[in-house]
Amino acid sequence: MRLMVLLMVLVGCAKKPVQTGKASWYGPGFRGKPTASGETFRPRKRTAAHKSLPFGSVVKVTRVDTGESVRVVINDRGPYAAGRVIDLSRRAARRIDMINDGVAEVELKVVGCRRRYDRCKQ
Repeated sequence: MRLMVLLMVLVGCAKKPVQTGKASWYGPGFRGKPTASGETFRPRKRTAAHKSLPFGSVVKVTRVDTGESVRVVINDRGPYAAGRVIDLSRRAARRIDMINDGVAEVELKVVGCRRRYDRCKQ
């Protein structure tokens, strides 16, 4: 009985997704160019572009159909393709096995903040 109550409390306190939708990946042609945060884009880093999350936000991106996930740092703005919620770097996209698919349905959860971004201010 206690275990059941504990599980109900934990489920009720779990962080809800910030957003769900389609993710795509970007990289070719952007290597070495500045991102919206001022950093240089590096496809081999686990970074991502989001329209409104503060720079430095650490986001857990979970592929809905497989359950695979990756943590990324938001350092750019986008995506600019209609219907997409996040653009992942090549390394992040590879981590959730979406390189060949190009686009995948994902769930986003903010799980932290990188200090070097001045407390994730926009």
